[in-house]
Amino acid sequence: MQLKSFNLIFLLAILLLLDCEQRIEKPEIPSGQFITILGIAQDAGYPQVDCKKECCVPFYNGIEKKKRVTSLGLVDKTSNEKWLFDATPDITSQLDDLNRNHLDNKPIINGIFLTHAHIGHYTGLMYLGREVLGAKEISVYAMPRMKDFLETNGPWSQLVSLRNIALKELQAETTVKLNARLKVTPFLVPHRDEYSETVGYKIDGPTKSALFIPDINKWSLWGRDIVDEVKKVDYAFLDATFFKNGEIARPMDEVPHPFITETTKLFEKENLETKAKVVFIHFNHSNPANLNSHKLKDSIIDLGFRFSAEGLNFAL
Repeated sequence: MQLKSFNLIFLLAILLLLDCEQRIEKPEIPSGQFITILGIAQDAGYPQVDCKKECCVPFYNGIEKKKRVTSLGLVDKTSNEKWLFDATPDITSQLDDLNRNHLDNKPIINGIFLTHAHIGHYTGLMYLGREVLGAKEISVYAMPRMKDFLETNGPWSQLVSLRNIALKELQAETTVKLNARLKVTPFLVPHRDEYSETVGYKIDGPTKSALFIPDINKWSLWGRDIVDEVKKVDYAFLDATFFKNGEIARPMDEVPHPFITETTKLFEKENLETKAKVVFIHFNHSNPANLNSHKLKDSIIDLGFRFSAEGLNFAL
Protein backbone atom coordinates (compact mmCIF):
# COMPACT_ATOMS: atom_id res chain seq x y z
CA MET A 1 0.00 0.00 0.00
CA GLN A 2 2.85 2.38 0.85
CA LEU A 3 4.44 1.75 -2.56
CA LYS A 4 1.15 2.43 -4.37
CA SER A 5 0.66 5.65 -2.39
CA PHE A 6 4.19 6.76 -3.22
CA ASN A 7 3.67 6.05 -6.92
CA LEU A 8 0.41 8.01 -6.92
CA ILE A 9 2.02 11.01 -5.23
CA PHE A 10 4.96 10.84 -7.65
CA LEU A 11 2.58 10.75 -10.64
CA LEU A 12 0.59 13.72 -9.34
CA ALA A 13 3.81 15.69 -8.82
CA ILE A 14 4.92 15.01 -12.41
CA LEU A 15 1.52 16.07 -13.78
CA LEU A 16 1.64 19.28 -11.73
CA LEU A 17 5.14 20.02 -13.00
CA LEU A 18 4.08 19.47 -16.60
CA ASP A 19 1.08 21.76 -16.13
CA CYS A 20 3.34 24.52 -14.77
CA GLU A 21 5.75 24.08 -17.68
CA GLN A 22 2.91 24.30 -20.18
CA ARG A 23 1.88 27.67 -18.70
CA ILE A 24 5.38 29.11 -19.13
CA GLU A 25 5.83 30.29 -22.72
CA LYS A 26 8.88 28.84 -24.46
CA PRO A 27 11.26 31.13 -26.36
CA GLU A 28 11.22 30.66 -30.12
CA ILE A 29 14.35 30.96 -32.23
CA PRO A 30 14.21 34.52 -33.63
CA SER A 31 15.22 35.75 -37.05
CA GLY A 32 15.07 39.08 -38.84
CA GLN A 33 13.64 41.76 -36.54
CA PHE A 34 12.26 41.02 -33.08
CA ILE A 35 11.75 42.17 -29.51
CA THR A 36 13.25 40.13 -26.67
CA ILE A 37 12.31 40.37 -22.99
CA LEU A 38 15.39 41.20 -20.89
CA GLY A 39 13.67 41.86 -17.57
CA ILE A 40 10.21 41.83 -16.03
CA ALA A 41 10.46 43.28 -12.51
CA GLN A 42 9.59 46.73 -11.16
CA ASP A 43 12.49 49.15 -10.56
CA ALA A 44 13.60 47.48 -7.31
CA GLY A 45 13.85 44.00 -8.84
CA TYR A 46 12.92 40.61 -7.39
CA PRO A 47 13.68 39.87 -4.64
CA GLN A 48 13.56 43.39 -3.25
CA VAL A 49 16.27 44.51 -0.85
CA ASP A 50 15.72 43.34 2.75
CA CYS A 51 12.34 41.77 1.93
CA LYS A 52 11.60 38.91 4.32
CA LYS A 53 7.94 38.68 3.33
CA GLU A 54 6.14 35.74 1.79
CA CYS A 55 6.49 37.19 -1.72
CA CYS A 56 10.30 36.94 -1.73
CA VAL A 57 10.67 33.73 0.30
CA PRO A 58 10.51 31.51 -2.84
CA PHE A 59 13.75 33.12 -4.04
CA TYR A 60 15.61 32.56 -0.76
CA ASN A 61 14.30 28.99 -0.64
CA GLY A 62 15.71 28.33 -4.12
CA ILE A 63 12.29 27.89 -5.75
CA GLU A 64 12.31 31.09 -7.82
CA LYS A 65 15.16 32.78 -9.68
CA LYS A 66 16.12 36.45 -9.50
CA LYS A 67 14.00 38.59 -11.81
CA ARG A 68 15.79 41.43 -13.61
CA VAL A 69 14.34 44.93 -13.91
CA THR A 70 12.05 45.55 -16.88
CA SER A 71 13.76 46.12 -20.21
CA LEU A 72 13.20 45.21 -23.84
CA GLY A 73 15.81 44.48 -26.47
CA LEU A 74 15.10 45.35 -30.09
CA VAL A 75 17.19 43.36 -32.58
CA ASP A 76 17.65 43.63 -36.33
CA LYS A 77 19.71 40.72 -37.62
CA THR A 78 19.52 42.06 -41.17
CA SER A 79 21.55 45.17 -40.31
CA ASN A 80 23.34 43.70 -37.26
CA GLU A 81 21.94 46.34 -34.92
CA LYS A 82 20.32 46.23 -31.51
CA TRP A 83 18.73 48.70 -29.09
CA LEU A 84 17.62 48.77 -25.46
CA PHE A 85 14.41 50.16 -24.06
CA ASP A 86 15.36 51.53 -20.62
CA ALA A 87 18.76 51.32 -18.98
CA THR A 88 18.20 49.34 -15.80
CA PRO A 89 20.43 48.50 -12.83
CA ASP A 90 20.69 45.05 -14.47
CA ILE A 91 22.14 46.43 -17.71
CA THR A 92 25.36 44.41 -17.39
CA SER A 93 23.65 41.02 -17.61
CA GLN A 94 21.03 42.31 -20.03
CA LEU A 95 23.64 43.47 -22.54
CA ASP A 96 25.43 40.14 -22.07
CA ASP A 97 22.14 38.37 -22.77
CA LEU A 98 21.74 40.32 -26.02
CA ASN A 99 25.31 39.54 -27.07
CA ARG A 100 25.38 35.85 -26.21
CA ASN A 101 21.88 34.87 -27.24
CA HIS A 102 21.05 37.19 -30.12
CA LEU A 103 23.63 39.48 -31.68
CA ASP A 104 27.26 40.11 -30.73
CA ASN A 105 28.31 43.26 -32.55
CA LYS A 106 30.10 46.56 -32.04
CA PRO A 107 29.25 48.94 -30.50
CA ILE A 108 27.89 46.99 -27.56
CA ILE A 109 24.51 48.67 -28.16
CA ASN A 110 23.37 50.89 -31.03
CA GLY A 111 21.08 53.01 -28.90
CA ILE A 112 19.01 53.23 -25.71
CA PHE A 113 15.47 54.60 -25.47
CA LEU A 114 14.52 55.95 -22.02
CA THR A 115 10.96 56.14 -20.72
CA HIS A 116 11.51 58.34 -17.63
CA ALA A 117 13.69 59.24 -14.65
CA HIS A 118 12.74 56.62 -12.07
CA ILE A 119 15.58 54.44 -10.81
CA GLY A 120 14.80 51.27 -12.73
CA HIS A 121 14.64 53.01 -16.08
CA TYR A 122 17.81 55.09 -16.49
CA THR A 123 20.39 54.39 -13.74
CA GLY A 124 22.03 51.64 -15.79
CA LEU A 125 23.59 54.46 -17.81
CA MET A 126 26.24 54.68 -15.08
CA TYR A 127 27.86 51.51 -16.43
CA LEU A 128 28.65 53.33 -19.67
CA GLY A 129 30.93 55.80 -17.86
CA ARG A 130 34.67 56.05 -17.29
CA GLU A 131 34.62 53.81 -14.20
CA VAL A 132 33.24 50.90 -16.21
CA LEU A 133 32.84 50.66 -19.99
CA GLY A 134 34.14 54.08 -21.03
CA ALA A 135 31.70 53.96 -23.93
CA LYS A 136 32.05 56.16 -27.01
CA GLU A 137 28.96 58.21 -27.85
CA ILE A 138 26.27 55.61 -27.30
CA SER A 139 23.03 57.14 -28.62
CA VAL A 140 20.57 57.75 -25.78
CA TYR A 141 17.09 58.83 -26.86
CA ALA A 142 15.27 60.99 -24.31
CA MET A 143 12.42 63.46 -24.10
CA PRO A 144 13.26 67.17 -23.45
CA ARG A 145 12.93 67.13 -19.64
CA MET A 146 14.72 63.79 -19.42
CA LYS A 147 17.53 65.12 -21.62
CA ASP A 148 17.85 68.26 -19.50
CA PHE A 149 17.93 66.16 -16.32
CA LEU A 150 20.85 64.10 -17.64
CA GLU A 151 22.74 67.18 -18.87
CA THR A 152 22.43 69.18 -15.65
CA ASN A 153 22.74 66.59 -12.86
CA GLY A 154 25.77 64.56 -11.86
CA PRO A 155 26.92 61.91 -12.33
CA TRP A 156 24.91 61.75 -15.57
CA SER A 157 26.27 65.06 -16.84
CA GLN A 158 29.74 63.52 -16.83
CA LEU A 159 28.56 60.87 -19.28
CA VAL A 160 27.61 63.74 -21.58
CA SER A 161 30.76 65.83 -21.08
CA LEU A 162 33.04 62.83 -21.60
CA ARG A 163 30.96 61.83 -24.63
CA ASN A 164 30.24 58.37 -23.23
CA ILE A 165 26.69 58.99 -24.41
CA ALA A 166 25.24 61.16 -27.17
CA LEU A 167 21.81 62.47 -26.23
CA LYS A 168 19.15 62.42 -28.97
CA GLU A 169 16.15 64.58 -28.11
CA LEU A 170 12.75 63.02 -28.74
CA GLN A 171 9.43 64.74 -29.32
CA ALA A 172 6.10 63.15 -28.47
CA GLU A 173 4.35 61.62 -31.48
CA THR A 174 7.42 62.18 -33.67
CA THR A 175 8.74 58.97 -35.20
CA VAL A 176 12.41 57.99 -35.14
CA LYS A 177 13.35 55.88 -38.14
CA LEU A 178 16.09 53.48 -37.03
CA ASN A 179 16.58 51.90 -40.46
CA ALA A 180 14.56 50.73 -43.45
CA ARG A 181 12.71 48.17 -41.30
CA LEU A 182 12.29 49.62 -37.81
CA LYS A 183 10.84 52.82 -36.39
CA VAL A 184 10.00 54.02 -32.88
CA THR A 185 7.43 56.60 -31.78
CA PRO A 186 7.25 58.01 -28.21
CA PHE A 187 3.97 59.14 -26.67
CA LEU A 188 3.33 60.86 -23.34
CA VAL A 189 1.60 59.01 -20.51
CA PRO A 190 0.56 60.30 -17.06
CA HIS A 191 2.92 59.29 -14.26
CA ARG A 192 4.78 60.72 -11.24
CA ASP A 193 7.00 63.08 -13.23
CA GLU A 194 9.28 64.44 -10.50
CA TYR A 195 12.36 64.74 -12.72
CA SER A 196 11.17 64.08 -16.26
CA GLU A 197 8.14 63.45 -18.39
CA THR A 198 7.12 59.81 -18.93
CA VAL A 199 6.59 58.13 -22.28
CA GLY A 200 5.58 54.83 -23.71
CA TYR A 201 6.75 53.67 -27.12
CA LYS A 202 5.22 52.23 -30.26
CA ILE A 203 7.70 49.99 -32.05
CA ASP A 204 7.01 49.24 -35.71
CA GLY A 205 8.66 46.43 -37.65
CA PRO A 206 8.24 45.21 -41.23
CA THR A 207 5.00 43.33 -40.51
CA LYS A 208 4.12 43.74 -36.82
CA SER A 209 4.08 46.41 -34.14
CA ALA A 210 4.17 46.69 -30.35
CA LEU A 211 3.37 49.03 -27.48
CA PHE A 212 5.68 49.37 -24.50
CA ILE A 213 4.13 51.09 -21.47
CA PRO A 214 6.01 49.91 -18.37
CA ASP A 215 4.82 52.77 -16.14
CA ILE A 216 1.56 54.71 -16.19
CA ASN A 217 -1.00 55.96 -13.71
CA LYS A 218 -4.55 54.63 -13.99
CA TRP A 219 -5.75 54.06 -17.57
CA SER A 220 -8.66 56.46 -16.97
CA LEU A 221 -6.17 59.34 -16.53
CA TRP A 222 -4.71 58.83 -20.00
CA GLY A 223 -6.24 60.67 -22.93
CA ARG A 224 -6.53 57.45 -24.93
CA ASP A 225 -8.53 54.26 -24.68
CA ILE A 226 -6.11 51.45 -23.90
CA VAL A 227 -8.39 48.85 -25.49
CA ASP A 228 -8.42 50.78 -28.78
CA GLU A 229 -4.65 51.24 -28.64
CA VAL A 230 -4.05 47.53 -28.08
CA LYS A 231 -6.24 46.64 -31.03
CA LYS A 232 -3.98 48.69 -33.32
CA VAL A 233 -0.86 46.60 -32.57
CA ASP A 234 0.23 42.98 -32.37
CA TYR A 235 1.75 43.08 -28.88
CA ALA A 236 1.19 45.37 -25.90
CA PHE A 237 3.69 45.19 -23.04
CA LEU A 238 1.64 46.86 -20.30
CA ASP A 239 2.30 48.12 -16.78
CA ALA A 240 1.33 45.38 -14.32
CA THR A 241 3.17 46.66 -11.24
CA PHE A 242 0.46 45.42 -8.88
CA PHE A 243 -1.93 42.52 -9.21
CA LYS A 244 -4.78 43.91 -7.11
CA ASN A 245 -5.77 46.48 -4.52
CA GLY A 246 -4.45 45.93 -1.00
CA GLU A 247 -1.31 44.19 -2.23
CA ILE A 248 1.05 46.41 -0.22
CA ALA A 249 0.69 47.97 3.22
CA ARG A 250 0.98 51.61 2.15
CA PRO A 251 -1.97 53.52 0.58
CA MET A 252 -2.00 52.36 -3.02
CA ASP A 253 -3.28 55.66 -4.37
CA GLU A 254 0.25 56.96 -3.64
CA VAL A 255 1.51 54.70 -6.44
CA PRO A 256 -1.48 54.66 -8.81
CA HIS A 257 -0.53 52.02 -11.34
CA PRO A 258 -3.33 50.05 -13.05
CA PHE A 259 -3.89 46.77 -11.25
CA ILE A 260 -3.85 43.67 -13.40
CA THR A 261 -7.42 43.07 -12.25
CA GLU A 262 -8.42 46.54 -13.49
CA THR A 263 -6.78 46.05 -16.89
CA THR A 264 -8.39 42.65 -17.45
CA LYS A 265 -11.77 44.13 -16.50
CA LEU A 266 -11.41 46.68 -19.32
CA PHE A 267 -10.85 43.84 -21.80
CA GLU A 268 -13.45 41.40 -20.50
CA LYS A 269 -15.80 41.86 -23.48
CA GLU A 270 -13.02 41.58 -26.07
CA ASN A 271 -12.24 38.43 -28.03
CA LEU A 272 -9.33 36.11 -27.28
CA GLU A 273 -7.26 37.53 -30.13
CA THR A 274 -7.31 40.98 -28.53
CA LYS A 275 -6.69 39.68 -25.01
CA ALA A 276 -3.68 37.67 -26.22
CA LYS A 277 -2.02 40.88 -27.41
CA VAL A 278 -1.71 42.01 -23.79
CA VAL A 279 1.62 40.90 -22.31
CA PHE A 280 1.87 42.05 -18.69
CA ILE A 281 5.26 43.35 -17.49
CA HIS A 282 6.92 45.44 -14.71
CA PHE A 283 5.93 43.40 -11.62
CA ASN A 284 6.48 44.71 -8.10
CA HIS A 285 8.17 42.16 -5.81
CA SER A 286 4.81 41.75 -4.04
CA ASN A 287 3.10 40.70 -7.28
CA PRO A 288 2.41 36.95 -7.66
CA ALA A 289 3.00 37.40 -11.40
CA ASN A 290 6.72 37.16 -10.58
CA LEU A 291 6.23 33.50 -9.73
CA ASN A 292 6.36 30.80 -12.38
CA SER A 293 3.03 29.48 -11.17
CA HIS A 294 0.42 30.99 -8.87
CA LYS A 295 -3.35 30.53 -8.77
CA LEU A 296 -4.01 34.25 -9.34
CA LYS A 297 -1.61 34.40 -12.28
CA ASP A 298 -3.04 31.18 -13.70
CA SER A 299 -6.55 32.62 -13.50
CA ILE A 300 -5.51 35.53 -15.75
CA ILE A 301 -3.80 33.19 -18.22
CA ASP A 302 -7.04 31.19 -18.36
CA LEU A 303 -8.80 34.37 -19.52
CA GLY A 304 -6.44 34.63 -22.51
CA PHE A 305 -3.91 37.21 -21.32
CA ARG A 306 -0.14 36.70 -21.28
CA PHE A 307 2.74 37.41 -18.91
CA SER A 308 6.26 38.47 -19.78
CA ALA A 309 9.17 36.17 -18.99
CA GLU A 310 12.86 36.74 -19.57
CA GLY A 311 13.96 35.25 -22.89
CA LEU A 312 10.63 35.44 -24.69
CA ASN A 313 10.92 36.80 -28.25
CA PHE A 314 8.34 38.55 -30.40
CA ALA A 315 8.81 38.73 -34.16
CA LEU A 316 8.30 42.06 -35.91
